[in-house]
Amino acid sequence: MSELTLLVLRFGFLALLWIFVFSVVYALRTDLFGQRVRRVPEAAGSVAPASATATPRSKPVKREIATAENARRLVITSGAKEGLEIELGSEPLTIGRSADSGLIIRDDYTSTHHARLFLWGEEWAIQDLDSTNGTFLDDMKVGVPTAIPLNVPVRIGTTTFELRR
Repeated sequence: MSELTLLVLRFGFLALLWIFVFSVVYALRTDLFGQRVRRVPEAAGSVAPASATATPRSKPVKREIATAENARRLVITSGAKEGLEIELGSEPLTIGRSADSGLIIRDDYTSTHHARLFLWGEEWAIQDLDSTNGTFLDDMKVGVPTAIPLNVPVRIGTTTFELRR
């Protein structure tokens, strides 16, 4: 084998090794600090949240959307913190594994900053913050800020919660 071929192979191996090191560092950084969060416009009139659509059923069920007046608490119905009730105010509630989250869920399927529950106008809405495993409203994946009906399950990781009166 010529010396030029050997030199090219050495540099190729070195470049491959550095690519591997950078990908490991990026994965660690993302896991520790989370991914960048996109901001939602604060103006209530600019874009309306997508309404929650139910799974196809024989008879359509009309659901009451949770508003600031009729939804007073968040109740965890399944998961490690089952039975926990959180009084809702008017402030957004961040959900995730991070210690600075309003609702801390520690399981393998929850991202550091997983989702955000917030008032959009007068309606409560859920926004997925680019989580790895997604946020589900009544077994449908949430992609955009979506209004939450009362007593409809929202699943994040292995935890399920509902907004109630």
